[in-house]
Amino acid sequence: MERLKKEGLEWGKAIVIGFVIFIVIRMFLFTNYVVQGESMEPTLVQGNKLVVNKISYTFGDIERFDVIVFHANDEEDYVKRVIGLPGDKIEYRKDKLYINDRYYEEYFLEDKKTMRNVTGSFSLKDIANVEKIPDGYLFVLGDNRMRSEDSRHFGLVPIDEVVGKVNLRYWPLNQWEFTFKN
Repeated sequence: MERLKKEGLEWGKAIVIGFVIFIVIRMFLFTNYVVQGESMEPTLVQGNKLVVNKISYTFGDIERFDVIVFHANDEEDYVKRVIGLPGDKIEYRKDKLYINDRYYEEYFLEDKKTMRNVTGSFSLKDIANVEKIPDGYLFVLGDNRMRSEDSRHFGLVPIDEVVGKVNLRYWPLNQWEFTFKN
């Protein structure tokens, strides 16, 4: 009887420790996110389940074309692609991206190339009334430009609203992917 009691106590400790570790990981390191809507198609689609790395930007910088999750408002988080970083001058000319007057290929829009006016033509001055992205802000767009509410609509995103970088799509199982940058 004493042996069973001792073994039960050990199992109880292991369960409590496991639960505490799970909570710490969930609160500070990683979280999950379920894609809502079609703004990131075809890269991410409605119902995809993602792992968001909350500490990636603690030790590294946000990079151009990272897919991130950020707090859009008090109730919602959005998933979008980083197009512009602090100090960047962003301009689209006939669907072509120019950052600091240098053309950038948007490989993730491959299936949209046959369509015209996917992104359109605009500059930061047109949408945010600034020449360059100020420190502490990002310019983000969805990959499905025709159906995305993004920086063209709500302006620049404060970096302190970024939850983290999307590191993994784990659902559906046949679409596991670890990178969305290239």
